[in-house]
Amino acid sequence: MERLFIPIIAGTTRPKRRSFNVAKLVHEVASKIPEVESELLDPNDFTMPFDGNDEENKDPKYSDISARADAFFLVIPEYNHGYPGTLKRFMDSELKNYIHKPVAFAGVSNGPWGGVRAIEAFVPSAREMGLAVTHTDVNFPFVSKLFDEDGKLLDEAYIARIERAYKELIWMATTFKWGRQNVEQPS
Repeated sequence: MERLFIPIIAGTTRPKRRSFNVAKLVHEVASKIPEVESELLDPNDFTMPFDGNDEENKDPKYSDISARADAFFLVIPEYNHGYPGTLKRFMDSELKNYIHKPVAFAGVSNGPWGGVRAIEAFVPSAREMGLAVTHTDVNFPFVSKLFDEDGKLLDEAYIARIERAYKELIWMATTFKWGRQNVEQPS
């Protein structure tokens, strides 16, 4: 079986972002799944100066990655009941590369909700982009207490939750990839 390419997108450029520990963990779990090839994408490593899907906002590196991707795993930190504008700007840059590709979410917050509100706020945008949303989110509440100072996970139960999200994402990515390759897409 051909491996699926599933990039993980860290949802913010904020300095001292604790959600990046989650993104690294999601990537680490992916590296142990034989069916998955993954890459951790940090928006700080890309140049997207403007909003929207205009040519001047595209970063060729991300254009190539998103075109090659079979699915996406987004790590969405919750800021004031919403998601960061950085994530929206990043995702808006490549709309044609998302059509009929699944996306999974890891929500992150320093409060008790674990990014639930940020994920729910992002779902309408994901659908409009053509992404197919999985039903298995992973939520990381009180993120400042889940990792030590070196970024090491303190509660191993999260590994199984991420693996469960990947199982759903892999199933959807496999199914949608077959569909994109074998079924004429509606215009």
